[in-house]
Amino acid sequence: MNFDKIKSHAKINVALNITGKTNFFHKIESIISFISLHDEIFIKEIKSKKHKILFYGEFSKNISKNNTVSKLLRLLEKKKFLKNKKFHIKIKKNIPNKAGFGGGSMNASNILKYLLKKKIVKINEKEIKNICYLIGSDVILGLNSSSAILKSKNEIKFFKNFEKFYVLLVKPNFGCSTKEIYSNVKGYSKPQFRKPNKKMFKLNFLKKTNNSLEAIAFSKYPKLKSIKLYLENSLKPLFVRMTGSGSALVAYYHSKDICKNAKKKFNQKYKNYWCIASKTI
Repeated sequence: MNFDKIKSHAKINVALNITGKTNFFHKIESIISFISLHDEIFIKEIKSKKHKILFYGEFSKNISKNNTVSKLLRLLEKKKFLKNKKFHIKIKKNIPNKAGFGGGSMNASNILKYLLKKKIVKINEKEIKNICYLIGSDVILGLNSSSAILKSKNEIKFFKNFEKFYVLLVKPNFGCSTKEIYSNVKGYSKPQFRKPNKKMFKLNFLKKTNNSLEAIAFSKYPKLKSIKLYLENSLKPLFVRMTGSGSALVAYYHSKDICKNAKKKFNQKYKNYWCIASKTI
């Protein structure tokens, strides 16, 4: 049996606000887009007593055995949704870890989406949401892989057919711990995305937004702030924003050529940092 191939696209937080906290999680609202950068997942059913999960590629080091994919399969088995089926899964990791791109979460959501589409797993919407949230708060977003606005009440509205951006993705040679960044959140902002609409994806709106976690990340990692200033002042972006809890920064452009030239200049100055040009999808 041949492997089926799945693209697992990275997500970016174009804007992110912390609006409060429950007993377990911070409440966030966010404008989210997916980009052309993706991991490659190869999956097939096998006759075996155990699943086989292999990570390879540039960012495959130090992935825990208790990863999002193994968690997904464990949950599905515990709830008896897999009916004793076993899978061989190979994942080429092109998306950096601890960068704010949700790579691991999107791997889990795309495998779940595949299992649902193939009708290997047959469950209702409530159970799908429950499984997603048990793996990670952003896993649910990958089931659609479409730009979305996440409201602070954990409601999601998806959007299609609007302005796209070319993006320069930059990550220094260190990552940010999501748990550590969120543990330093001291204040909250009023919800700004209560009534999601397409206008919120337009440049004039996005330029007025921010990522509430930037100040915390910049305080702990001053290098991130200096990189952002360099991107803003030297590489002619529309705007620059950290994605998620970092450590990746995203510079937004309307022009593919200007984005490519910015990549060249960045690579000349920061030779040891990961940097690619991509596009919102």
